[in-house]
Amino acid sequence: MPASVPRAAARRAAAVGLPLAAAALAHIGPAATWLPVVRGRLSPRLAGAGHPRHVALTFDDGPDPVSTPRFLDVLDGLGVRATFFVLGDAAVRHPGVVRETARRGHEVAVHGWSHDRPWLPAPARDVRALRRAVEAVRDVTGLTPRWYRPPYGILTSGRWAAARAAGLRPVLWTAWGRDWTAAATPASVRASVGADLRGGGTVLLHDTDRTAAPGCWRATLDALPDLVADWRAAGLTVGPLAEHGTAEVHATAPRVPGRTAAVRDPLVPCRSWHA
Repeated sequence: MPASVPRAAARRAAAVGLPLAAAALAHIGPAATWLPVVRGRLSPRLAGAGHPRHVALTFDDGPDPVSTPRFLDVLDGLGVRATFFVLGDAAVRHPGVVRETARRGHEVAVHGWSHDRPWLPAPARDVRALRRAVEAVRDVTGLTPRWYRPPYGILTSGRWAAARAAGLRPVLWTAWGRDWTAAATPASVRASVGADLRGGGTVLLHDTDRTAAPGCWRATLDALPDLVADWRAAGLTVGPLAEHGTAEVHATAPRVPGRTAAVRDPLVPCRSWHA
């Protein structure tokens, strides 16, 4: 076989493969912001950094007709309002829960239409799905949502564009409770949040077990009183993203009791993959 044949085949493969690789990188590359150290350096606002004396409390994956009302009751008892990132398909199935969430003064935001992973580029689908989710929230609450947190925190280029088209601002988190596992307990949720949180941070928790271990939401529910007590003891106010502000966390932000180690950077790396 002439030497030119394999070289020609290699050139053809490169001509096809390189554009595909470039397209894949352009699609998934922005998802590197899932890493707290990346978004903390490049975009503190995306990381949920706000006023240094405030903690933004957020919940993902609802609404759930069994668990979400219990969270609403506990939050009422604590005098706390939060931001609930709801899935469009669940909001359509359980509009009463979403309506009650808004009626009690909580902020309703968008977590997408369904809880999927966007490994393949589908920009048109992303736009349609996100607009559909926005419309679902607006139809139920009469309010237009402001925030968007993609499932698993995966912000592809398509989801960035879809959020912009829908008038939504993406926001991820600075601390989470690792509350989706079967091993989660109130103590473990409290410790996980406390390990990464400073004033000005955004906390990610879950008010349902839709995409998690059955019943794991109970650990989060039982941890809430202690978490709120920790934050208030540190001189922090607690509320939804609407009250969080957009300032970066300052070096003087107070430490939250229960931290296991001092952390200079308020946006330290997380240790797993879920949201």
